[in-house]
Amino acid sequence: MPRILALDYGKKRTGIAVTDEMQIIASGLTTIPTENLLPFLKKYFLSEKVSLILVGKPMQMNYTPSESEALIIPFLKKLEANFKKIPILRIDERFTSKMAFQTMIDSGLKKKQRQNKALVDEISATIILQSYLYNQNKSTL
Repeated sequence: MPRILALDYGKKRTGIAVTDEMQIIASGLTTIPTENLLPFLKKYFLSEKVSLILVGKPMQMNYTPSESEALIIPFLKKLEANFKKIPILRIDERFTSKMAFQTMIDSGLKKKQRQNKALVDEISATIILQSYLYNQNKSTL
């Protein structure tokens, strides 16, 4: 079964998470400079089958798009143009950075390690992916 890939897209860095081949477990893959994202994905898709790309959708508390959505729209067009056969789904990413930071605290990471923004982005992508998997499993029960 192909994997599902999630992106926590940012102006400087993008966190990436993937499922296992059974689409049960979400795991952080990496964080890369956003300027290198498309080449990274092209290379990744040559070695791994991916059936769905999830892209975080930054929203305000009142469900309107946040300012960073303007940065994501041009990227989505490039993503769709480069990977026409892979569906792209947007997922509400409100609170994922806060949840990622709390996860780092709960797992016992030292303060210096918690300042690693790349790790926060990777964990945020994992949370986006895990919430999708949870909602999919919830709807099949």
